[in-house]
Amino acid sequence: MTDFLAQAGAVLGTIWTAAITPVDAPPSVLVLAMCGLALAVVLFRPTWRLTRHVITIAHEAAHALAALLTGRKLEGIRLHSDTSGVTVSRGRARGFGMVVTAFAGYVGPGVIGLGAAWLLREGYAVGLLWLIVLLLALLLVQIRNLFGLWSVLVSGTLLVFVSWWLPPEAQMGTAYAVTWFLLFGAVRPVLELQVQRARGRAQSSDADQLAGLTHVPGILWVGLFLLVTGGSVLLGGGWILAAAV
Repeated sequence: MTDFLAQAGAVLGTIWTAAITPVDAPPSVLVLAMCGLALAVVLFRPTWRLTRHVITIAHEAAHALAALLTGRKLEGIRLHSDTSGVTVSRGRARGFGMVVTAFAGYVGPGVIGLGAAWLLREGYAVGLLWLIVLLLALLLVQIRNLFGLWSVLVSGTLLVFVSWWLPPEAQMGTAYAVTWFLLFGAVRPVLELQVQRARGRAQSSDADQLAGLTHVPGILWVGLFLLVTGGSVLLGGGWILAAAV
């Protein structure tokens, strides 16, 4: 038992040291290559259908965090194979907490991407990967269905593999690719949401729930989603490029 604890402590120490040690920005060609790759993945429908699950995880995690921060009781998260998800929380049916919780979902991936871009600007690419692993581990205990467990476990396992076993260049490339993907991937669901709303297929969407809660038209909430996610791309992308060029 003592040997196990010593080994576990050594592993955690290694992870902590790697996470808090700043590294130099990678060559600009790598940053631009990861930018192009992430954009292509988001724009190309077959790859988007697969990778959109990552955005759904971030979307539902943002709902969950907003619920907790506003004093609501989080009861669980479900992630579905069609890339939809549901976060259930208990509290007042109306009011500030419910509005913040409903608003957080669509802007969540972009805000997370913005935070990731700031960490990259400060040189904490490896730290970013381990931070995401930690957040996925915390999220895991709130998942309430098998597909959701599988999605989060696969995502976390891949990041652990990259962060522990792959060389620094691969870790750096992954950190930049994930960040660009979160930034770009946050915008497309907002556009898709409005297309669905225009066709009458999203009457219970976050934007329409917010409209019911605030009496502000849903289209204005969609516009605000787009403003935040688009602004995250511009600001976060600017940080990344300024540090790398």
